Amino acid sequence: MRIVLIGYGKMGKVIEKIALHRGHEVVERIDVSNGHRLGELTRNDADVAIEFTQPESAYINTKTCIEQGIPVVSGTTGWLEKKQEVEALCRAKGGAFFYASNYSVGVNLFFQLNKYLARMMKPYTDYKVNVEEIHHTEKKDAPSGTAITLAEGLLDTFTEKTNWVNEASNQPHELPIVSLREHDVKGTHTIQYTSNIDDIEIKHTAHTREGFASGTVMAAEWVHTKKGVFGMADMLNLEK
Repeated sequence: MRIVLIGYGKMGKVIEKIALHRGHEVVERIDVSNGHRLGELTRNDADVAIEFTQPESAYINTKTCIEQGIPVVSGTTGWLEKKQEVEALCRAKGGAFFYASNYSVGVNLFFQLNKYLARMMKPYTDYKVNVEEIHHTEKKDAPSGTAITLAEGLLDTFTEKTNWVNEASNQPHELPIVSLREHDVKGTHTIQYTSNIDDIEIKHTAHTREGFASGTVMAAEWVHTKKGVFGMADMLNLEK
């Protein structure tokens, strides 16, 4: 499989290592120094693009890939307000777009556990629920895309809550997400249910970036011959 890497920072380099180990070829590495190259590539040049950049560039990168006929796997968070536009373009062009806020297989199983526990906790109104996420200090967006996905899973069940907020809150209609930034933290996400009697929590802690990178390459392998809009639930055959 011929891969275009869009974004060649820490994550891009780990993805490259995994991809090469799995027998794939990296045909182009796109970063700020040669961004114009992306618009010159077509499906004749690459089988799939993997995009891990910054929120301000993710939209144009994914849009360009779809317009050029290259299936694209994106893991950049913080630009979801334009995601539906990209999905509509993908369907109109008959392309392939795979997006996940987190490509770790373990995290995606955690998403399912979060939904299952929420349904169990729904009748017990003495418990207050919140989300906490911790990442490295270089992460620019807050809350993390993973935390937002977890929050959305909770809002599906706790329908009395209308929205999440990125701060502590005691408002009954708000779901709090607390974002912390610490040195060299790959990603920790916790769902907490608290009451006067006891607390219940589930937590996922990432130890390396390789889990994210492996899942990303697996997604590229899975999607590069398909057409449509997909996510990890499709690839792993999990509940949406």
